[in-house]
Amino acid sequence: MYIVDMARKFPIGIQTFSKIREMNAIYVDKTELVYKLAHDAQVYFLARPRRFGKSLLISTLDDYFSGRKELFTGLAMEKLETEWKKHPVLRFDFSRSKYTSLNVLQTQLNSMLSEYESIYGKKTDDTLPSVRLQNVILAAEQKFGEKVVFLVDEYDAPLLDTLVDKETFEAMRQTLRDFYSPLKSLDPHLRFIFITGITKFSQLSIFSELNNLKIISMLDECDPLRHLRRGTAHADEARNRGDGAGNKQKLRAGVRGAQEKIRRLPFLEKIPRHLQSVQRDAGATG
Repeated sequence: MYIVDMARKFPIGIQTFSKIREMNAIYVDKTELVYKLAHDAQVYFLARPRRFGKSLLISTLDDYFSGRKELFTGLAMEKLETEWKKHPVLRFDFSRSKYTSLNVLQTQLNSMLSEYESIYGKKTDDTLPSVRLQNVILAAEQKFGEKVVFLVDEYDAPLLDTLVDKETFEAMRQTLRDFYSPLKSLDPHLRFIFITGITKFSQLSIFSELNNLKIISMLDECDPLRHLRRGTAHADEARNRGDGAGNKQKLRAGVRGAQEKIRRLPFLEKIPRHLQSVQRDAGATG
């Protein structure tokens, strides 16, 4: 068995669930978590640094809600799911570009919306991304007969790329806020919403537009590295001895110390005023 597993490929650089499964590459089964997410709540936000598995999770959710049962053979999901309903999935990936100007964001939104309009139909000639998104969601539900799944990967990429340019940052923020604005009123037509990003921008107002948003950034089961970190075994032993509270206090003290050191860095004094809320959010992500 060990030799067989060693002969399988590691999916280095691959963040597409279907490709990993079709090439029989090594895959750490996270499908039990996917099932739990799909049935515990409706609207989620997950913050993670780049290369921490966000896109693979989004891809897995896409294939699950698309009813691609064959991809989950031999995984936990095969035993957990019994219905395998197919839902229309709208997936918006903002990691596709480097956002050097507002025009790049507008072009990306137009490209992604046009793709879904070609699938589900275009009801009007309206050019506003928010109106087009609303029409696509309603058309997809009507065509499929099932509620829509809305997935967003790295929603904050346009903002992170323009942090030091206040005027462009504000234009990006306004455009994204308007784009997501229909989601709240479309709640009856949405089965599931999952959004990932690097951090949580309070200024964007997307989070105020969503009903019952559940932030899962700090949940243990959503941490892909929790079994790989140094000291995990010692933490488990301490937990078994009942020392969990003491360890948590030490962890909090360590975090506070690190935050204080960061605040003292000279270059932080030069950060523009419009980014001050981003600094506050970075410490409160999740």
